[in-house]
Amino acid sequence: MIASSIALIVLSASAVQAAFDPLKHSGNASPYFDAPTLPGLGPETPAGCVVDQAAYFVRHGSRYPEPGSFTGWEELFWKIQNASFIARGPLVFFPSWVPPVNNIDHEPLFLSSTGAQEAFNLGVELRKRYAFTAGGENFTAWSAGEQRVVDTTTYFLRGYLSDGNYLSDPSLNRGHLIILPDSLTADQALNATNGTFADSLTPSASCPPYAVFSNNGSIAASTFRATYQNRTAARINTFLQGNLTFDATDVGVMQDLCGFGFEIGGDKRFCDIFTDEEWLDYEYAADLNYYYGSGPGNPFSAVTGYPWIKAIVDLFEAGPNHSVTNGTLTPPPLIMGFSHDNNLPPLISALGLWNDTVLSLTQRDRHPLRQFRSGHLVAFRGYLALERLSCTPQPISTDNGVFHQIGVLGGSIISSNGTFATTSVPQSYVRVRADNAPIPLPSCSSGPGQTCSLAQFVEMVNGPLANAAGDFIAVCGLANVTGPGVSGISGNGSSVRFLTTKGDGTEIIVGLNPTTPS
Repeated sequence: MIASSIALIVLSASAVQAAFDPLKHSGNASPYFDAPTLPGLGPETPAGCVVDQAAYFVRHGSRYPEPGSFTGWEELFWKIQNASFIARGPLVFFPSWVPPVNNIDHEPLFLSSTGAQEAFNLGVELRKRYAFTAGGENFTAWSAGEQRVVDTTTYFLRGYLSDGNYLSDPSLNRGHLIILPDSLTADQALNATNGTFADSLTPSASCPPYAVFSNNGSIAASTFRATYQNRTAARINTFLQGNLTFDATDVGVMQDLCGFGFEIGGDKRFCDIFTDEEWLDYEYAADLNYYYGSGPGNPFSAVTGYPWIKAIVDLFEAGPNHSVTNGTLTPPPLIMGFSHDNNLPPLISALGLWNDTVLSLTQRDRHPLRQFRSGHLVAFRGYLALERLSCTPQPISTDNGVFHQIGVLGGSIISSNGTFATTSVPQSYVRVRADNAPIPLPSCSSGPGQTCSLAQFVEMVNGPLANAAGDFIAVCGLANVTGPGVSGISGNGSSVRFLTTKGDGTEIIVGLNPTTPS
């Protein structure tokens, strides 16, 4: 109880010091930001540990709106332009505002420059963080099939491989981008000559019962929005005089335009229209959408996230630069997969995380340590990562110095009695991160930095988590689906094999010269 009280005090104090930023409360419309860490648990690697293997499942970077959302922007624009009014306060820019889309044929749904930068920056960041890849080495990453995801993966690879100058040597420092087909629906599989179920980066598309329950997300979000949007519209209308009146639908569009307006063109004027409380309501509506749509509130969420978790655990058990038994492909120590927002919450569900609270549909959960916050996972370029750490049980102090012998790389730590200290055998642990913030596993967090021992994690994933998720083909009702060429009908459609199977997906080479692929 005392520890919990201290944690709340620390969190409250930090919140007072930091200015409220709507861009960190815009859910899936937020440009990327590092999620806040739990009190006393920083993002740095625990002392005495090094990460020797890591796997990232990443949402694509910031993008232009979907066509349906863009229609809402256009309707707001014409509503403003077809009225005579006087705007005051935060609405004074409305008479000259135009939707931030210049080319309708080439921008909606595709990456913005912010999205490209987010992906490039992630490549640079992870190259420095892990130092897994030597200069000139090629690197492989996996992508779902939509163009915005492929583009995100491409910019990531260019950031990751931006060291040195290898433009003249096409055999070095190239990104191998493997584009995976999106999972087939049951109806598509009936007549498909090629395709997949769980063996992809979009497995939820193949699970009919998941799709049924995913509708509960938008229903829950709409139910909650009805508790505040009309009130918000009435407040905004006090800044207007004339025949322009905004309603609840307009409020939703305007709040979306805070995140989108900023990441597309640096425009934060929509962010300034709303109060902090209204932003927290907007954020909570997004939380409900993902919690009940694709997260722990969807009873079929875990089964769609489990295959990727299982594949990574098998590779962590094999160790870096090794494949699984009968594998025909060895992935790099840094395993990168790029997909969409709705495919991230199922990973949380499969791990049994963020499921300790049932979120109310009519009243915002105001607990400061509420776990499930969509913006801390599915913001643009958001990710869930698993890290395998090699840790020395008792790190040895270097206070007495380190001896180096001529011509020998490395050194020996000198103990307090003047002899060389004996180092302990490293042990392996696993850590979960969401948007850079470590997430302790509730039933397994006794390792350094609240990590879980690899042996315990393997046991969890192969035991209780597997039982809770269930078999993909069986739970999703795909056992009787027949179609030529669909992986999972002739093989095991409940598993992810693309990380360890050659020829699974379409491979392209990404060079550093954007106009001349090598």
